[in-house]
Amino acid sequence: MSDVVVTLPDGSELQVERGSTVEDVAHEIGPGLGRDTVAGVVDGDLVAAAEPIESDIDLEIVTDQSDEYLDVLRHSAAHVFAQALGRLHPDAKLTIGPWTDDGFYYDIANVDLDEDDLDAIEAEAEEIIAEDIPIERVERPRAEAIEIYDDNPFKSEILETEAAGEDPVSFYEQGDFFDLCQGPHVESTGEIGGFSLLETSAAYWRGDEDNETLTRVYGTAFPTEEGLGEFLERREQAKERDHRKIGQEMDLFSVPEHSPGCVHFHPNGMAMRRELEDYIRTKNDELGYEEVWTPELNKAELWKPTGHYENFTEQGEMFNWEQDDTEYGLKPMNCANHAYLYGRERRSYRDLPIRYSEFGTVYRNEQSGELSGMLRVRGMTQDDGHAFVRPNQLEAEITRTLQIIEDIYGNADLDVLYKIETKGDNAIGSDEIWNDATDALREALESKELDYEIEEGEAAFYGPKIAINALDALGREWTIGTVQVDFNIPERLDLSYVGEDNDEHRPVVVHRALLGSFERFMGVLIEHFGGDFPLWLAPEQVRILPVSDDNIAYAQSVADELDGFRTEVETRSWTVGRKIRAGHDDRVPYMLLVGDTEEADGTVSVRDRAERERDGVSIEAFGDHLEHERDEKLTSPTFLD
Repeated sequence: MSDVVVTLPDGSELQVERGSTVEDVAHEIGPGLGRDTVAGVVDGDLVAAAEPIESDIDLEIVTDQSDEYLDVLRHSAAHVFAQALGRLHPDAKLTIGPWTDDGFYYDIANVDLDEDDLDAIEAEAEEIIAEDIPIERVERPRAEAIEIYDDNPFKSEILETEAAGEDPVSFYEQGDFFDLCQGPHVESTGEIGGFSLLETSAAYWRGDEDNETLTRVYGTAFPTEEGLGEFLERREQAKERDHRKIGQEMDLFSVPEHSPGCVHFHPNGMAMRRELEDYIRTKNDELGYEEVWTPELNKAELWKPTGHYENFTEQGEMFNWEQDDTEYGLKPMNCANHAYLYGRERRSYRDLPIRYSEFGTVYRNEQSGELSGMLRVRGMTQDDGHAFVRPNQLEAEITRTLQIIEDIYGNADLDVLYKIETKGDNAIGSDEIWNDATDALREALESKELDYEIEEGEAAFYGPKIAINALDALGREWTIGTVQVDFNIPERLDLSYVGEDNDEHRPVVVHRALLGSFERFMGVLIEHFGGDFPLWLAPEQVRILPVSDDNIAYAQSVADELDGFRTEVETRSWTVGRKIRAGHDDRVPYMLLVGDTEEADGTVSVRDRAERERDGVSIEAFGDHLEHERDEKLTSPTFLD
């Protein structure tokens, strides 16, 4: 039997016999590593230790000290849930139960469950964990597997799709429980230190609305009870910061039933959005972009040469229809429209870079079960931009854009992670083009000494990109902005410029969205700040509280002096204490108390969101500070520091 080459993370290579398992390779490296092996990462995919190696691969061995170990543990926790469910609800039919970033889920049929049922299932799962049952991989003949799942159409479908042609078929067993599964798993149920079932929801089989509706049970697991406790505490904090909850409390936005997946911005929310729009416009001006507007309704022919039509229709994400023998659609992206603007006239090398920006509304037909407030929508407004540059301008263009992104996210109090997403299976264009584009992104990040990760195979179909991921106050990671290099669309649309040599040349397109979409960025900001927005973003920046109705006229005069800020006068005939509580509940950065003393002295008493106070403040001094705090985009009220 011939050998295959295994490349390890340090770049070293091993020649092993074809058909050797991941665990075999680990033993080849060293007996200790072999004993500790839990799983492997083969060409970026997490696989079982028993996975055979049939071709040259990149391999990373997974032990209980690896980051991937948590995924393996949670996969086993999904099986523990399924075993507990089967003990209490033997008629339940299992479908799929993968691990997720936060834990696991299992989709089930033929049983009616709600969250009231979870405590009993969790208690049974705890018993299974305490039993420390060995988890073993076994292989069964294909004919036997088909017979086992004769009455389970979901597992039968998996045998005909993901497991098509496999014989024997991989199962995992633990005690009296078994499941069709490729793994990987930990060695026994007792390795699970902390286990919790979280919630239930409805889900479509395979995520397709035309398929059967299933019950999805979410859970999580950790190696220790301490890890679980920390997770559950963060989860409670996240519930308090949920942008849908805060959005309702602060009257920021709504997503009514008549517009599923499309956000309605209320006056308070629109005040925030306008601040972001104005801010991004100034940054676009710094980068040399010209603002344009292109229509949302276009003929479908616009997107066919670029590959967008095929890509979005295959995924069912395009809103399109036929009328008068012509196919139309709502644009899922702005690229083709901006390419039209570039291509409508002859360009010289002296004209480049040519940059277009647009607050363009696009539509993606997301599955209804995936929609989530502002964070997952069908209609979104992107702060989109496309720069058409010469190849020798590419690195400088990316570098300038990254500098602006650093400024923006710093002013939003968000830490940033940069990830280069590389060529995937659905890519268009040659390897050479993709390599050149990926190198340009890498060189720009390295020139600014920015750390980055590589996400293999995750790029959009037309070019590699830098994904800008933000970390919020709870340490959660959100993908928001993007910088993408595209050699393909200029080629497909025959875009050109006349070079210094008088020949035609292809420009390169830099796609960039500094915020991503206003909807998603605002949703992240709401949860990051928990509604306690910086002054510059706060829908209401100052609330003036007259001590009595006799002081309302003076309060209004103070508001007039603070013209230019979002200021309200509290005119309800409440006690001062109640007015203050209302201001805190509404998360107003500053409250100004004005009574007879302040009116006589021409001053105000300043109270901030942290409940600090100062009396006898001149209106001019306070206004000057507000202007500084707003213009510098400070992240918290600082007048009383």
